[in-house]
This record gives sequence, C-alpha cells and structure tokens, in this order.
Amino acid sequence: MSVRYRLTDLQPRPHDLAADAVAGLSSRPRSLPSKYFYDDRGSALFESITRQPEYYLTRMETALLRARMPEIAAALGGGGLHLVEYGSGSGYKTGLLLEGLDRVIAYTPVEISRNALLASVGRLAARFPAVEMLPVCADFTGPVPLPEPARPAGSRLVFFPGSTLGNFVRPEAVGLLQSMRRTMGEGGVALVGIDLDKDPAVIEAAYNDAAGVTARFTLNLLHRLNRELGGDFDPTGFVHRAHYSTERRRIETDLVSLRRQQARIGGQRFDFEEGEAIRVEYSHKYTDDDFAEMCAAAGLQVARSWNDRDDWFGLRLLQPAE
Repeated sequence: MSVRYRLTDLQPRPHDLAADAVAGLSSRPRSLPSKYFYDDRGSALFESITRQPEYYLTRMETALLRARMPEIAAALGGGGLHLVEYGSGSGYKTGLLLEGLDRVIAYTPVEISRNALLASVGRLAARFPAVEMLPVCADFTGPVPLPEPARPAGSRLVFFPGSTLGNFVRPEAVGLLQSMRRTMGEGGVALVGIDLDKDPAVIEAAYNDAAGVTARFTLNLLHRLNRELGGDFDPTGFVHRAHYSTERRRIETDLVSLRRQQARIGGQRFDFEEGEAIRVEYSHKYTDDDFAEMCAAAGLQVARSWNDRDDWFGLRLLQPAE
C-alpha cells in the first residue's frame, strides 16, 4: 500500500559540526553540543538506553500515556485536533496519542532530520490512514510556519514528550515554550513530558546504567569527530561522567580526560589535562513550582497534571495564561 503525505521542506541549514566543535573545545570550560550525539550510531545507542532497567523515563512516560489517555482526551474537549509534535523520533508515543484521541484530523511532526521524519511519518500513515500527514522538515527551536489541514481543525495540540525540554538551560527552555505558545494559538494546548526531582541516586543511575550503554553513547561523540572531521581523539583516553547537581536540579554529563593528552580536529590542536572535562549535556529535573514559574515566563499556565504513582515523571497540559 502506498503511503501518502504532504511534506513541507523548509530546508533547515545543516548543523556546522566543525565550527561548533572547535568553538566549544576552545572555550573554558570546554563543551560540545548534545545535538551531535544523534548520528546513526548514536541514535541506535539511545534507543538501547531507553530499554535499560535504570532508565525509567521512557517506560514511565509510556505507561502514563496509556493509563491517563481517557483523562487527557476529556481535558481536550470537542472539535477536530491538529496534532503538532516537536521532534518525531520513532513515533511510538505519537502512536499512543493517535490511538487514544479519535479527534485528530491532521498530524504535523517538526523534525530537522529529513530521513528520520519521513520514516516516522511513513509508519504512522500506514497505521492511521484517516489522519492527514503534514510533516515539516525544520528546526523546531525556531519559528516554524505550519501547513493547514484540508479539513479545518478546531484547535492545535502541541506534543513534546521525553523530557526533551530538560536538555535546554532555562533561557532556552523559556524561549522554546514561548515558541510553543505561538504554535498552539489562543485556543490550543500543549502536552509536555517532564522528569521530576527525586532521589539523586535514582536519577544518576538512569544516566550511568550498569551495562555501560550511556557511556558508549556519550563517547560516540568523539568517534563522530574522528569519522566526520578527521580528528584523532583517543576515546579510550576519556571516561563518561554523569553527576546530579541537587542545587541546579540537573544531570551534568561530561567526558573526562584520563590523562594529559592532545587531540586535533579541523587543523587545530587541543591540549587536555588529566581530569579535565568536556561538558556534553544537561538534563534538568523539575519541581511543580519551578516548572510553573518557567511556564509563566513564557505566557503559559499548567491546566492539568498527571504523575506516576511515585512522582518520578509527569505529563503537563499547558494552555495560554489568562
């Protein structure tokens, strides 16, 4: 069966890996953007991370969506919905929404990777032929004009699962929520997954799994610099470290040099001291108060909240502030 969809390709500029890597490694403290984790190897490793017993986030969010879907559907009211998703991934959680919400008339995933976007839409279009598929290839962190469905929708629902919001520092997260507010419009809402503050040991274990999958995922960033930029990093000379800062309520993930060493990329040499760290990712965790404050700064308010029974992970339904 042929799968039909209408692609809007805004031709997002490719990320400049070389420029970003040189800039980050030249700064103090050193850093590398986490967006570069996700080459083909990194994406496969991340899927494996989500299946590790310590990594509760995906498991709990999926269970919440299943358990609370009747309440989510009731909270959305009547009328046709245009579902807009920031970053489509595999589309598994989207499938749960499309199964549970019989009012979705159109689906627009916004994803920067054209191949990942079309693969996800292809799978979902085959399962939900009555839903108009309107994928947009774009960077969702900036303004994105959305296509209009053939059938007018009563409102928009923005879906942002996976606690991906937590990867952004606060000013960036507020900016993303402001963009979300513009996308949803006055009559729309957003459904956002957030990881909640809890026992630091539980959080740290999720980013330091016993099988070492997360460590391989993090170190793959150095392999990518070697493959794509002709670098000469020795990945065995670095170790993955993920620590939970209770003060800042976030996981801070680093690649730590095990010895004094040098590495070259892009014709530039970088000297590392023993114990020197390269910051590669943040994963913020939230309390109800600080998440509500962040939403308020973006012109949003929390309309409904759903948590798992242990208050480890939550879904939040957001609407424009009154």
